[in-house]
Amino acid sequence: MAKKILVVDDEVSIVTLLSFNLKKAGFDVQTATNGADALKLAQEGQPDLVVLDLMLPEMDGMDVCKQLRQERNYVPILMLTAKDDEFDKILGLELGADDYMTKPFSPREVVARVKAILRRTEIGQREHSDVLVIGDLKVYPNNFEAQFKDEEMVLTPKEFELLVYMMKHKGRVLTREQLLNAVWNYDFAGDTRIVDVHVSHLRDKIEDVTRKPLYIKTVRGLGYKLDEPKV
Repeated sequence: MAKKILVVDDEVSIVTLLSFNLKKAGFDVQTATNGADALKLAQEGQPDLVVLDLMLPEMDGMDVCKQLRQERNYVPILMLTAKDDEFDKILGLELGADDYMTKPFSPREVVARVKAILRRTEIGQREHSDVLVIGDLKVYPNNFEAQFKDEEMVLTPKEFELLVYMMKHKGRVLTREQLLNAVWNYDFAGDTRIVDVHVSHLRDKIEDVTRKPLYIKTVRGLGYKLDEPKV
């Protein structure tokens, strides 16, 4: 069965262009040109991925993303922005987007990015380990479930994949480039800030004092390491 992609942009020409290329690549495509319709389709249509423009009428892309995550809808989201603005990119990721692209872009690049995100999502769902435990962290990769101190954790798909990968490589120093390749599975052209944002999110959820982390340590000049907490 073809994967269902929801394309959301207020520019009809972009919707038409992306729809054509995604359909050509074998996807089933739904479309919306405003945030309210996008939210409804994402809630009711059960897409496998949403390509979501940042600037939309009625409700902008940030609010759509935020609302879905608050409802614990973890459909992968590829955010589109017309601004080459670091703040917009980081804010989108903080609200739960899995990736971002800046306009103008190649339709082929969007298709490639969509395939990469879906591939990583499928691989994450097929992880074979039953349970991973480090300190008060307990993760069930097969069930997309994570607990900290016996409380359920609310994680985006990418946060979950990152946590699983780091737990499976417990005690090892992982560079940002390694994490980009393992979790996102494609070249970010040296932009490793996406890793830092997601690590920061995880720390917010498992560290009592984020500036003095017990689980995810920063190894200066190298990357990050997740290990047993040493109190």
